[in-house]
Amino acid sequence: MPAFRTAIVTDSTCDLPEAYVSQYNITVVPTYVIWGEEIFRDRIDMQPEEFYTRLATDPVYPSSSCPTPDDFAQTFARLKSQGAEEILVLTVSGAMSATYQTAIQASSTIDIPVHVVDSRGPTMTLGWQVLAAARALEAGKPIQAVLERIDQVRKRLVQLVFMDSIEYLYKGGRIGMASNLLSSALKIKPVIQINHETGLVESLLKVRTRTKAVEAFYQEFLKRIGDGPIKRIAVLHGNVSEEAQDLIERVKKDLNPTEIITNITGPVLGINTGPRALALCGYSEY
Repeated sequence: MPAFRTAIVTDSTCDLPEAYVSQYNITVVPTYVIWGEEIFRDRIDMQPEEFYTRLATDPVYPSSSCPTPDDFAQTFARLKSQGAEEILVLTVSGAMSATYQTAIQASSTIDIPVHVVDSRGPTMTLGWQVLAAARALEAGKPIQAVLERIDQVRKRLVQLVFMDSIEYLYKGGRIGMASNLLSSALKIKPVIQINHETGLVESLLKVRTRTKAVEAFYQEFLKRIGDGPIKRIAVLHGNVSEEAQDLIERVKKDLNPTEIITNITGPVLGINTGPRALALCGYSEY
């Protein structure tokens, strides 16, 4: 049964570790990975490690498809049958995916309130907002206060992504406002940022070597994270766990975060960022 009167639903691009999903009884609706004639549910039929291994060798490039309105409608009906009196849905950026719109469409199929929030970002931009909502509900906050808390966290979030190549962002069709990167050779090591107002990808840095790009990416994150004593930071990676662990140790030493989360980026995000990518996403507050 839902842990709270208000059930929380998100999509699988949130990249939240399973322990958090279980702890806060979060319902995750999977996005689809389409590989030739095969269709997989993100993190259910296809796990990240399997995805990155296949991506490196398969000549067919995968694509993704958002959950259908019926996927959400069935989820909402099940949660109501389990006792939910209202539902809070948080989705990946509406500027990157139709998931937000399909959730809104499905909300009309159920006779309890459904609040749909566009997180205006992918991966832990979404994940941190989901956790903020779950914790506010656990503290007994009413839905309006929960929605205000989500907005507060989103406005403080910083998400930077280092990619080993721009190729995957281009192939995945999510180039967005980073399209000026295409004027350079595909051999560059781009660092992009998520604009949490528009929900789009923006170009930030273009570096020629991986070592220099990772260092520039990390230093830029340090500049932007803010100086509040409460810091919540996520380290994400495209199947390069050792490099991610190095980042975790640096973050612990330099920022002393209140909370740190790490996870491998799921297949749907991996389509756009490719193997060997790294991401830092977090916020600080008083």
